[in-house]
Amino acid sequence: MSPPPQFLPRHAVVREVGLRDGLQSIETLVSTERKCEWVRDAVAAGQREIEVGSFVPPKLLPQMADTAEVLAFAKTLPGLSASVLIPNLCGAERALEADADLMILPLSASREHSVANLRKTPDEVVAEFSRIRAARDASGRKTLIEGGVGTAFGCTIQGEVKESEVLRLLQALLDAGADRVSLADTVGYADPASVSRLFEKTLAIAGDRFCCGHFHDTRGLALANIHAALQLGVNRFDASLAGIGGCPHAPGASGNASTEDLAFMLEAMGIDTGLDVDSLLRLRAKVAGWLDGEPMHGSLWRAGVPKNFRRPLAA
Repeated sequence: MSPPPQFLPRHAVVREVGLRDGLQSIETLVSTERKCEWVRDAVAAGQREIEVGSFVPPKLLPQMADTAEVLAFAKTLPGLSASVLIPNLCGAERALEADADLMILPLSASREHSVANLRKTPDEVVAEFSRIRAARDASGRKTLIEGGVGTAFGCTIQGEVKESEVLRLLQALLDAGADRVSLADTVGYADPASVSRLFEKTLAIAGDRFCCGHFHDTRGLALANIHAALQLGVNRFDASLAGIGGCPHAPGASGNASTEDLAFMLEAMGIDTGLDVDSLLRLRAKVAGWLDGEPMHGSLWRAGVPKNFRRPLAA
């Protein structure tokens, strides 16, 4: 297989978010034992970054009630970076106590979505981020903090989200002490051209502190949008096994980029991921059995891996 063009990264990381973004969006409650089995099998398939849950009140998201237990198991697996989503300082304190490798605070660039999702305005979330950074520093923990700017390309509640507002909030998170920042197309409004424009400006602001793109496949453009980001050198992306997940404020959304589809696309392009696509497909089948009746997405599982598909040799 020919090597990738020079403007594409040689290596990419797929961060699994199905255990959080995926499971919180469906009604089926998956047992702690099965979640730990999912983490173990994902690591065996080559995944090294997994978002294992979120520290939110169990009464709001019972699907995430066992995040501390799943995180504790994940911490026993060598080479795995286990992250959690946090909605506020209280969640951050729990993540620090559990010694998460990374905690992610979501910030919606859409004011209306932010209030609906976190009951805070975007600037109030930035202020909360500053308190979280101070708590992390005081704790002596090495847990990294990522600020994720969501609804970066539009919002089903508010409609247009101005690019200038996305960039303002991104800079505000960096000024508040974010170790990393990321962008999310929370409701699937992005297209490759808009991704190229916004990501280019984002990289100019954040440089190597920009770490990840999070794309939903609401309108079938997740992989195309990822390709647009790849062309700018971005090499870490969130994805969910079987494409499960979504946003409660995006009715009809089809979920996240599919982990197995993304892994296949990257490997086919000659971009090393360290992932075994066949193992991911077997894990997908297992998880689909646990989530019987829930909507599954993605394409690779239907046709399978082509007979002539070979993992490219490392450069």
